[in-house]
Amino acid sequence: MADAATGRERFSDLRRSLPEQLPAYLGRQRWFGGKARTIRAVELSDVVPVPMQGDEQGALLLIVTVAYSEGTGERYAMPMLRIASPTAPITGMDALRVDASPAGNAVVLVDALKNEAFLTALLDLIQRQASVPGEKGQLCASQTSAYEGLAAVQSRSGLKPKPVGAEQSNTSIIYGDRLILKFFRRVEEGINPDLEIGAFLTEKASFASTPQVAGSLTYLAREGTESAQGILQAFVPNQGDAWSYTLKSLADFYVAVGKGPADGAVPSQEKRAAFVASYAEEFLKSAALLGQRTAEMHLALASDAKDPAFAPEPFTMEFQRALEHSTQGLSGRVFAQLREKISGLPLDQQERAKRVSTQEAEITRRFKEALREPIRATRTRIHGDYHLGQVLYSGSDFVIIDFEGEPARTLAERRIKRSPLQDVAGMLRSFHYAAFAPLLTAAEVDSDSGKNAGSLGAWAESWNASVADRFLASYFQVAGSAAYLPASREETRILLELHLLEKAVYELGYELNNRPTWVGIPLEGIARLLSI
Repeated sequence: MADAATGRERFSDLRRSLPEQLPAYLGRQRWFGGKARTIRAVELSDVVPVPMQGDEQGALLLIVTVAYSEGTGERYAMPMLRIASPTAPITGMDALRVDASPAGNAVVLVDALKNEAFLTALLDLIQRQASVPGEKGQLCASQTSAYEGLAAVQSRSGLKPKPVGAEQSNTSIIYGDRLILKFFRRVEEGINPDLEIGAFLTEKASFASTPQVAGSLTYLAREGTESAQGILQAFVPNQGDAWSYTLKSLADFYVAVGKGPADGAVPSQEKRAAFVASYAEEFLKSAALLGQRTAEMHLALASDAKDPAFAPEPFTMEFQRALEHSTQGLSGRVFAQLREKISGLPLDQQERAKRVSTQEAEITRRFKEALREPIRATRTRIHGDYHLGQVLYSGSDFVIIDFEGEPARTLAERRIKRSPLQDVAGMLRSFHYAAFAPLLTAAEVDSDSGKNAGSLGAWAESWNASVADRFLASYFQVAGSAAYLPASREETRILLELHLLEKAVYELGYELNNRPTWVGIPLEGIARLLSI
């Protein structure tokens, strides 16, 4: 493929050479989400050349569409660096080989997101707010009003790119200590909530506890559909996520618990609560701060009554019936799986699993009862996948990230306005997970504490109850009389418990399918909510 080849010739070469190689190539990539499915075909949908300063070969953004034997297809973005007629073997990189057309030479393609010049080129596109045409669409770059302040450095070397850690579903690149670009590997048509909400919180709500959005990359197809390709945000120095911070605090807590009576006797609930209040006071202050930031986020998301995408809307019986249908469908699927898999669960969880498996009718009744009467509150945009892993800890404060919503939902579903109490429930369930996660490795904990897993369970419950109370007290104090909260405390309790139960049932399904050894945590959560 000669440098002078036309775009049409280039696309023809790639279309001829790549489809046969792509199924195996995709299967080797960590970011590819279809490994458990059978690929029927892979189509090269578009090729967008990305100019790189000082490199005549440049790079190509390949848009590929994957069709599966069952279910809907997916679309992925693959930035590839062109290496013409390599004289040495390509080592340490997974490559695609493009057959030569009569007009040129063979070419090898390797992942461009590992190349500094290409990463610089992506930032340069946003700097110039440029559009790059492809065969069937174009890559468009844009800025927000925050870009100039965030990107201001004395020299371009101050924005040197560096990929962040191992690749997952997205790839992140830090530019100096100022900016971070989240590049989406899987691209979906429609408005991306992470970009939409991030831009709203940056430019309209001025919410300080989330990274400011500086710019974006969007793939615009010829027929007019668009897909978010990347989000450029302020880089926030941090000490890790709130999940890691919480587990570290809990590790110290369980060591302190282990220094109790030599006979291992479990103190009364009142004494355990007093110990938590005393020993874990610093973390309880952190929980209160996180409750404050969470309420501030929800107030910001509900702050613009004129923007149709964010204006609060009342609950309707139609919405409540749809929510009831969704929760009952979830319960039916998960409890069918539970009954089928009980015998394969860890022995110490089988009895509890049997007990919970008989409660499907009761759960269905509770969902129906909670949604029977009109909910006197408004629905707003929410985070949608809120837990300790979606919050960064700076050492003194919290920064909320990743507004993409639940990955299993479509983009349209993630943009539906819901009760902010769904986010609150997600964080409460995350605290519960954190409290009990160390007990999954009880032998290691016991070596320090001298306690058995049963006594630690009582301490975990006390820690969780104290943290949840502190988080909720702070949240409701800051939220005040926000219209998105139901009109009475009792109605608020009912709606929050609905979302807690819904989340715990969802978690049970996830653990049954992915981590059966963790199934005890959602089982315990469901049992506690049902008081069984």
